[in-house]
Amino acid sequence: MEETKKSRRWLKILCIIMAVFFAVVAVLAVTFVCVWNDEISTVNSFKHLRGRNNDNKEGSVYSMTVKGGFYFDEFLENGGASTDKELINFITGNITKGLIDMTIEETDIGCSSFTAVTESGDKLFARNYDFDMTNVCLTLCDPGNGRHKSFSTVDLAYVGMDEDKDVGGLMDKITCLASPYAPLDGINDAGVSCGIYMSYQGLEETVATNQNDANKKNITSTTMLRMVLDYADNVDEAVELIKQYNLHDSANTSFHYMVADATGKSAVLEWAPANGNYATDNDGSARELKVFYNTDPMFAEIQGDSQVKFQSVTNFLLTPGYYLGTDNNLVEEEMYGLDRYDFINGKLAETKGVVKDEQAAMDILAGVGRRTWGEGGGCTVHSAIYNLTKKTVLWVANENYGDRTAYYQYSFETGKLTQMS
Repeated sequence: MEETKKSRRWLKILCIIMAVFFAVVAVLAVTFVCVWNDEISTVNSFKHLRGRNNDNKEGSVYSMTVKGGFYFDEFLENGGASTDKELINFITGNITKGLIDMTIEETDIGCSSFTAVTESGDKLFARNYDFDMTNVCLTLCDPGNGRHKSFSTVDLAYVGMDEDKDVGGLMDKITCLASPYAPLDGINDAGVSCGIYMSYQGLEETVATNQNDANKKNITSTTMLRMVLDYADNVDEAVELIKQYNLHDSANTSFHYMVADATGKSAVLEWAPANGNYATDNDGSARELKVFYNTDPMFAEIQGDSQVKFQSVTNFLLTPGYYLGTDNNLVEEEMYGLDRYDFINGKLAETKGVVKDEQAAMDILAGVGRRTWGEGGGCTVHSAIYNLTKKTVLWVANENYGDRTAYYQYSFETGKLTQMS
């Protein structure tokens, strides 16, 4: 009898211990889900859309639907970041909860963009991203809290993914949670598009912009694009937002930027010295923001008698006098991308800035694709036509312009990303 009582007593204690254990586990599980709810949902949305083709320098294409605000409001409120290390620390501390080591790699990209109008009146922003074989992620964000929905393209090598192999396993997908902080081009639901382009500034071509006005907050290259996508209703708002920040270009590289909106207005934003040229532009802290709108008189000769104020950008600076040599003549060998710039402007001038449709705009991008152009090896990783009027995207991977299965479409109206058949 006594033994039976002892057995019951130990059984009761064991039951209590087990109940406490499972209660603790349940609390921890609930806490984990509450803390990671947005991140779990985002990781679960990660999809492999298109496989790699090593023989053709094609990486894989992925998509991801980002849930929540990915702490970007907090990022700006806390002063942004003045270095890649500061940005990485913020991302790993807030988004990935310290579970990953993220890197931002140096880059050497080409790229081209232009604006045009279709015969039906739609305003377009076209973009080629020229680089080497890499994986990309079509990143869909709906942060709420007064911020815009957006579609953007992210080179996953820029957030530390190996470009020579597919994204695989949970830790790789967790790393990709940093994607909203690294857009290279995109569009928001207000019809604002923007893109980033290497500008090869300075005699050594490795001098990054690094402003240090003590009265301004700080921002890096791709987070500036994220800010535009999330908060700007038009070009003017985008420019005013950018003026509030010191720009610190990432990856030891200099960039300039283009932004356009559904009214047909566009602008190229550059950071260059108030005086001086490429040979003296070797101090990234001495640069000032310069904004060139598509309506500026400096583009009148390019646009001719066109009523469409089209604008284009490749990799050289538009800043007047930047490439003047000691004899006051242009040093064209320093103007990387001038040939593509002239080609695009020539095509647009022929039609007075009007293209038949989105596919006609894509044909111009095909004309300056890296394989087609034969410039410096590499490839055009993707081409995109952002319809700023209809708020839609036509996107194609790796110059596969004749393969409809390489095309993807997105519409803010439907919220659907679909592969063309």
